Amino acid sequence: MLKYRTLCAEEICRELFKDFIRHQMVTKCWRKENGKWIIKDAPFIDDWTEKDYQILIFGLKNTIISNGFVYAAFYDGKLKGFVSVEPEIFGGEQRYCDLSGIHVSEDMRNKGIGKTLFLAAKEWAKQKGAKKLYISAHSAVESQAFYKSMGCVEAEVYNQKHVEDEPYDCQLECSL
Repeated sequence: MLKYRTLCAEEICRELFKDFIRHQMVTKCWRKENGKWIIKDAPFIDDWTEKDYQILIFGLKNTIISNGFVYAAFYDGKLKGFVSVEPEIFGGEQRYCDLSGIHVSEDMRNKGIGKTLFLAAKEWAKQKGAKKLYISAHSAVESQAFYKSMGCVEAEVYNQKHVEDEPYDCQLECSL
């Protein structure tokens, strides 16, 4: 049975992710070359190391402690998806809230979990006074297809910290 709920900082630990499968086989990615978006071969397997999990746990706890939003999907009591949104509004008149993460376990993809999490993030950001979600998203063709299906487009204003941290990510926005 699938259930959704907001997470609290105390429950975010390595054990929470024991049944979460991050694995993603990537074959093609979007790249911006000479001002145009093209699809390029860029095969690799995306998976989290133990260090990545520790960084994730720290980040999600920090999001909650700073009054951000972390919302999760559980199937039979096991974490199978989550989304996080940072509390600050930035980007001047764009009034962005940063969707800092959205992930669905490999064994539960294409079941509507990502859409439900994304819509919850949009609603939370709207209630905080944002006009748009800002998403620095993996450039894999499959990841970008999800964001496009949610109505996301290339961001009008790029968050330079995201660009510097992840130069191959696509910088997107989604109106609320």
